[in-house]
Amino acid sequence: MQRLFVIHESWPIAGSFTISRGSKTTADVVVVKIERDGTVGRGECVPYRHYGETVESVMTALEEQRPVIEEGIERDEIPTLLAPRAARNALDCALWDLACKRAGRRIWELLDQREPKKLVTTFTISLDSPEKMATAAARAAERPLLKLKLGGGGDVERLRAVRQAAPRSRLIVDANEGCAPAELPVLLNACAAVGVEMIEQPLPAGRDDLLRTLKRIVPVCADESAHDENSLPGLRGKYDLINIKLDKTGGLTQALALRRAAESLGFGIMVGCMLATSLSMAPAFVLAQGAKFVDLDGPLLLARDRDPAIHYQDGYMYGPDSALWG
Repeated sequence: MQRLFVIHESWPIAGSFTISRGSKTTADVVVVKIERDGTVGRGECVPYRHYGETVESVMTALEEQRPVIEEGIERDEIPTLLAPRAARNALDCALWDLACKRAGRRIWELLDQREPKKLVTTFTISLDSPEKMATAAARAAERPLLKLKLGGGGDVERLRAVRQAAPRSRLIVDANEGCAPAELPVLLNACAAVGVEMIEQPLPAGRDDLLRTLKRIVPVCADESAHDENSLPGLRGKYDLINIKLDKTGGLTQALALRRAAESLGFGIMVGCMLATSLSMAPAFVLAQGAKFVDLDGPLLLARDRDPAIHYQDGYMYGPDSALWG
């Protein structure tokens, strides 16, 4: 027998975080702990309201499966109990962590992978006026890779202001479905003019067929349009990359499968995150090895993080301590 603990935690953001759909000042996460014979495995997820999830609904979904989970569920049984996304992610990652700690081995050893290397990760510039985004970019101008949140009117000015403030940084942008179809050619041209390397989800999921016929002068990455392996056929011809997030796929197990399937179809890989602590970033770090873009800066946007935490320095992130995860 094993014991299940489901915990809601709220972590303050340093200031506020704004995208095209709104702002927030806290990162609300659900932590799953699985205890067996005195050993505890942990996993963290972020309920995403855009997909109809709340902290309450995620916790309820896990509590409803408590008897089965505590009987000793295995990872390959999780899809029969929980829908993809947040609840499944936290449980899957907790079971991986538990397996590592019980075996006394690191996660990459269980996956038969090489020891992971440090990764360049983005640093996100929250959506704001061109002037305020330029100020934020100037403070981060020594970082190698910046990710700009865009949101419709004023995006061209935002791009120019940020590029002037951070002339040496590589740039990617994320529109979070906030671009109107008529505006997209202008936005792509503006991105190309300032050297943006990729634009993420410019059009709403399900209303992105324009991408089939539009000349993509800047590579386009699917985020809200990409969830699991079943979503991949509909993305061909529209997107150049997909953004894999554990909270969308429902955990590390399915994220690894999605990456293999996407690469076999020729998609580039980005690994992203929700706004969360280092406990969410740790399994994503393993997934992100060799990805074209890594967007795992969630803890850098918080007022405080876990202890121990992922180590970030000079635009790089380093592998998790085993006391954190895996």
